[in-house]
Amino acid sequence: MQLTSKQSIASALALASCSLLSQQASAAEPIPATDDWKVDAAIMYYGEQDRVQAAEAIGNVQKAFGDSSLLDLKIVVDSLTGASASGAVAQSDSQTFTRPSGDGQYTVATGDTPLDDTFHDTRVQLSANWQEVLNQDWTGNIGVYGSKEFDYLSMGINGGLERSFNKNNTTLSLSGAFTNDVVDPVGGRPVAMSEMVFRGNYANDADYQAAFDQTRLADDDTKQTSDIMFGVTQIINRNWLMQANYGLSSVSGYMTDPYKILSEVDVNGQTQAYRYENRPDSRLKHSVFLLTKGALDSGVVDFSYRYSTDDWEIQSHTLETHYRYYFSPSMYGQLHLRYYQQQAAEFYQPFLMSGDAIPEYASADYRIGDMTAYTIGLKFGQRLSGGHELSYRIEYYQQNPENNGTEIPGQLQNYDLFPAVKAIVAQVSYSF
Repeated sequence: MQLTSKQSIASALALASCSLLSQQASAAEPIPATDDWKVDAAIMYYGEQDRVQAAEAIGNVQKAFGDSSLLDLKIVVDSLTGASASGAVAQSDSQTFTRPSGDGQYTVATGDTPLDDTFHDTRVQLSANWQEVLNQDWTGNIGVYGSKEFDYLSMGINGGLERSFNKNNTTLSLSGAFTNDVVDPVGGRPVAMSEMVFRGNYANDADYQAAFDQTRLADDDTKQTSDIMFGVTQIINRNWLMQANYGLSSVSGYMTDPYKILSEVDVNGQTQAYRYENRPDSRLKHSVFLLTKGALDSGVVDFSYRYSTDDWEIQSHTLETHYRYYFSPSMYGQLHLRYYQQQAAEFYQPFLMSGDAIPEYASADYRIGDMTAYTIGLKFGQRLSGGHELSYRIEYYQQNPENNGTEIPGQLQNYDLFPAVKAIVAQVSYSF
């Protein structure tokens, strides 16, 4: 499965497997005063209504060496099954699609949103980070990351420095990361904007295979991501702190989702053909993140805002808050609220019009279209004897794709071309 599909699911899973740079809080956690091992284990479930189902197991181990060094190891294993939106539009007749491998077809019923039932994969992710207190003012860290799934390999490195001053009330941080990804889709990479072919249109298997091969590029491809982040954390008083981060991300290489297509429709909304999408091979992203966090008489609360923009013309705003209330010294409950709003990429189109010139770039993937999304969640935790902790989390997540101003022709007005995506996230965690 292409990484672009994984990313939206990963965010819905509360960014369970982030790199150093993608973490919004740049201030390092204090190194434990003992040399004991600290282990965190979690199992998460993510389920979309009638779509993707995911199960994820996470293990995190920390080992302190004295009071200046910390080793952090993480393993994530997840399995995904179900169906994801292919990008094609609903029709008044059933629709048949060629599978990405070219071996076989699948059919979508009348009026249904086309979902690709080939969506399944298992991913294993490993990461290791070393943090070192260099002196009373400076802290450094360095790490490596690797992730493997059937058709995708990602390898990366990261590192950072933090400088504390003003009696440790102010911390400046600078971090960076580089990731190289190798994309090897099932069936090969589709030729950009080429038309899907069907076995039934050819006299024999050899002719069909030859036509299918004409829509495919045989070799794999790569993508490189370079990130840099600058942050400042300021302690306001004994109860409150504030943080501000600026991030810059440069991505180059293959960013097309090889499993997404667009419908080409006539003025009546009738599909005439299906074409494989194409996205630009470079992207420059800017982000600003602001956070305030405070200790209350009976708990802890934080508020954050994130703004992101890029040269694909995707702009987004994220508002988020957590409020943790301590029922007793050993038991707490936490409320999580998140709101997200996004403006579509300049090349996003819910469909193509037959007779118009084929654009260089186009995608009907709703995840890069106009949308709003929100999360409502509850978490309960209990401290056990021996410093152990058990916690439970349940969240409801909903994405609401929206029309970006495209005029809807003919029969397409009878269907919901921008259906909501609803999901439940459940997690059980144990720390010892």
